[in-house]
Amino acid sequence: MRNETCCFTGHRQIPPGERAEIASRLERVISDLYQRGIRYYGAGGALGFDALAARTVIRLRENCPGMKLILVLPCLTQTRGWRPEDIAEYERIKAQADKVVYTAQQYTPGCMHRRNRHLVDNSGVCVCYLTRNSGGTAYTVNYAKKQGVNVFNIAENIKL
Repeated sequence: MRNETCCFTGHRQIPPGERAEIASRLERVISDLYQRGIRYYGAGGALGFDALAARTVIRLRENCPGMKLILVLPCLTQTRGWRPEDIAEYERIKAQADKVVYTAQQYTPGCMHRRNRHLVDNSGVCVCYLTRNSGGTAYTVNYAKKQGVNVFNIAENIKL
């Protein structure tokens, strides 16, 4: 199943002027991966790129038989401190997911890394939005490369 699975990782902030282009690239990449036999798409439930990726899978799945969205969430209280509108969007996405997995019940200092490693460890492909070499996204992308996972960075001009 790993060779049929793609995970997403990316920054929580996407510059407003780049959102349309990032969304368009993401849709093209997911469509291409689907044509190559990728059926399962794992997202981490964070704001920004994770949410964009999850919404894109939900939209594309209507015309892609067998496409599934799997949310891998770090803990039950992930949205603590979020704005009400962000929590509402998170709940809408969660309600439309084909499967929801929690890597921990409560927040712990390592629960985000555990979630990210779980996503990578169960995927053959990682689609990311990476624009800087520090932080959780950079950690996850480096981990994916060390695990031999194919990485496609939406922030670059990529060709599948």
